[in-house]
Amino acid sequence: MDTICAISTPPGIGGIAVARISGPEATDIAQRIWKGKNLSTAPSHTAHLGMIQDPHNPGELLDQAVATVFRAPASFTGEDVVELAIHGSIYIQNALVNLLIRQGCRLAEAGEFTRRAFASGKMDLAEAEGVADLIASTSRAAHRVAMSQMRGRFSNKLAVLRDQLTELAALLELELDFSEEDVEFADRSHLLQLAVQTLDTVKRLADSFSTGDAIKRGIPVAIIGRPNAGKSSILNLLLGDNRAIVSDIPGTTRDTIEDIATIQGYAYRFIDTAGLRHTDDTIENLGINRAWGKTAMAKIVLWVLSPDTFDIPGTSAPNDPDASTLSLNELYTKLRETMSPDAHLLTILNKSDLFTLHDFSTLSNRILELTGSPPLKISAIHDTPDELSSAIHRITTATLEDTSDIIVTNSRHYEALHNAISPLTRVIKALQPTPYPIPSDLIAQDVRESIHHLSTITGSITTPDLLSTIFSRFCVGK
Repeated sequence: MDTICAISTPPGIGGIAVARISGPEATDIAQRIWKGKNLSTAPSHTAHLGMIQDPHNPGELLDQAVATVFRAPASFTGEDVVELAIHGSIYIQNALVNLLIRQGCRLAEAGEFTRRAFASGKMDLAEAEGVADLIASTSRAAHRVAMSQMRGRFSNKLAVLRDQLTELAALLELELDFSEEDVEFADRSHLLQLAVQTLDTVKRLADSFSTGDAIKRGIPVAIIGRPNAGKSSILNLLLGDNRAIVSDIPGTTRDTIEDIATIQGYAYRFIDTAGLRHTDDTIENLGINRAWGKTAMAKIVLWVLSPDTFDIPGTSAPNDPDASTLSLNELYTKLRETMSPDAHLLTILNKSDLFTLHDFSTLSNRILELTGSPPLKISAIHDTPDELSSAIHRITTATLEDTSDIIVTNSRHYEALHNAISPLTRVIKALQPTPYPIPSDLIAQDVRESIHHLSTITGSITTPDLLSTIFSRFCVGK
């Protein structure tokens, strides 16, 4: 295998940059351009100060650097590795890479260091993908999930599942060896219990993907309500920026506006939407349809109400004879029909500076009666975001955060888990007590199919095309 090199730190100017060299000639190549302690004989996991120079032009030094030596197999890739920490000049970085290539290195492809770690057994495929997720993590929650995957928690759970299925298949196939003697080695009730436990775990892991994907990409929060309820002001409040245009003219927002903000370690994708009402305006209707579409995809829905956009009996809010008005009941019914079953609704009474105490009490009781939860009273113009942010975070920790279980964040893993459900379901049906038992060979075939799908997650079963696709998404240098 050839020796590869690349800059492993982000592109651009910085205090330092790190060039990584991995392969059978890593220390020999590094030594050719090194002026200092002999790296070829340096012990593993040692760092050395020295100078980098072109062996064909020894009088001209490129940079002062620190070389760290890792001997196989005790390195990230499982090969000999040398990392050169240099000053972050773009010129120095490019000159060093060119110098290493002239000495016999090949420029690494995207993800090639991690791919070599997988090939040498330093990590399985799921753990390697955890490395990519860790690099891409933008919030504490995404970082925590990626760390769990990179350290093998998900892989260990899959290993248990595969062991259970392998035991099940072995017992069934043992019967096949003695089929002519009509001997049944496997207790079907025990096998059924084992299959049910396995299927429950696979389903739970697959179901966690919705949560994991939200944590990874930003938890989607749809901000919906009638025109002029203050939805755009709510978005600006949460983002701490004038991201959306705010106007007293109804229908200002005709498309969705999205931006990401982090609240107490979670990334949220806040989505401002068009005001919900009856209208004959074709463009506005497109925006309203998009608003309902974003509502269906959201994990949290912020339903924004204000006293000047609803005529609630018993309050001093103005009458609204506009035929476009959607009543409170109409909106709530449509909301519940549209929202995902696992989504949560937070009702916000905005423009609190316009409320009388009597109005707020009446409106609050009406919302509580309708939704089963009290509303949050704020003024998006005058208040700080603290109270609203805390309410959103409380919903998140109560519904999404589960440190006791594993959360799946990778769509490839979800697909494999989903594909394992059908054969496992057939196994359970086949193991049910019936007058005409299904032959063991047919059941064992479905068990093996389930094992196959689970094995593709960790890379026990894989193809070169799959590996190329996965590792091509990594950055060069990792």
